[in-house]
Amino acid sequence: NGEASLFEVNIRYIGGLLATYYLTGEEVFKSKALELGEKLLPAFNTPTGIPRGVINLGRQGTRSLSSPCSGMSWSWGWASAGSSILAEFGTLHLEFLHLSALSGNPVFAEKATLSLPLQVLNIRRVLSRVEKPQGLYPNFLSPVTGSWVQHHVSIGGLGDSFYEYLIKSWLMSDKKDSEAKKMYDDALEAIEKHLVKKSAGGLTYIAEWRGGILDHKMGHLACFSGGMIALGAEHAGHERRQRHMELAAEITNTCHESYARSDTKLGPEAFRFDAGSEAMATRLSERYYILRPEVVESYMYLWRLTHDPKYRHWGWEVVKALEKHCRVEAGFSGIRDVYTTTPSHDNMQQSFFLAETLKYLYLLFCEDDVLSLEDWVFNTEAHPLPINHTDFKA
Repeated sequence: NGEASLFEVNIRYIGGLLATYYLTGEEVFKSKALELGEKLLPAFNTPTGIPRGVINLGRQGTRSLSSPCSGMSWSWGWASAGSSILAEFGTLHLEFLHLSALSGNPVFAEKATLSLPLQVLNIRRVLSRVEKPQGLYPNFLSPVTGSWVQHHVSIGGLGDSFYEYLIKSWLMSDKKDSEAKKMYDDALEAIEKHLVKKSAGGLTYIAEWRGGILDHKMGHLACFSGGMIALGAEHAGHERRQRHMELAAEITNTCHESYARSDTKLGPEAFRFDAGSEAMATRLSERYYILRPEVVESYMYLWRLTHDPKYRHWGWEVVKALEKHCRVEAGFSGIRDVYTTTPSHDNMQQSFFLAETLKYLYLLFCEDDVLSLEDWVFNTEAHPLPINHTDFKA
């Protein structure tokens, strides 16, 4: 009986349980994933079927004005006008498809897509109907009206994994989910046209978009995009493949620069391209590093897809920096300022450090057939799910 994020429960717990089931074959992980999945379904009880972001796993019913603290699902208090978040309702597809297949219950897939699960299919229907400004997907959508609430577009936080799950849905379907592929291609085209910029110093980055005005910054979270674009490029036509592989390499290089330009050789939470500064945090509130995985995630994909040794060199720089600045007696801790050689620790080891950062670093130095990209898709918490539901063993 408490507040839980629909998104985090899905990607961390359900994703982790599903991956462990596929890797071990132990039925308990499957049954727990399905049990938890059932508990998420009331979040979809909205006029549009777009789920609200917060669920109470212990109570039934929906929240009302007369009883604001009880109920099953509601929107985040900080989300503009009771809206749902693109990266949250757009990052259910992979897990819900597997829940649907394992349970034989199409309700999960419908909450994800056609002939796929019912609920997630409905999310796609809403997104295909709503008008996209310049072809872009803003981060806030009303679960009541199905309209955008404000025009903030980001490939980092609030937007990020929506795009990732489009290309990965196509790959996980063994390239049959053509709707997902088209949505991905169209979205990336709009991003290329309106958000991809080059700094005076020659660094390629993806800006944020606020009602038509660009904010020339990238969050660490946006650094996953190099890997995503490379993964999508693998399966594009020749001209597009070449262009997208170059774009992926350039963005990954920019994210590497955000690490290389700090005293700790670890990257800040966000970095900017304005006021003469490039790939560096210019605000005190953005100088911290909380063991995030997105940069090494892109190194892993670029290594697997190009075998350029620089990606392993860059990964090893991160390993050394983590050992030097983040290792503490009981594990690893985030640091408050990447621009000092004697950083203070935040005394927290985020769960994604184990699930993602260390896993991607490990895979960067593994043979390609360990969790091969031909057979597995990683969910946004780096939990591996088999392509086309094959009974694959790692």
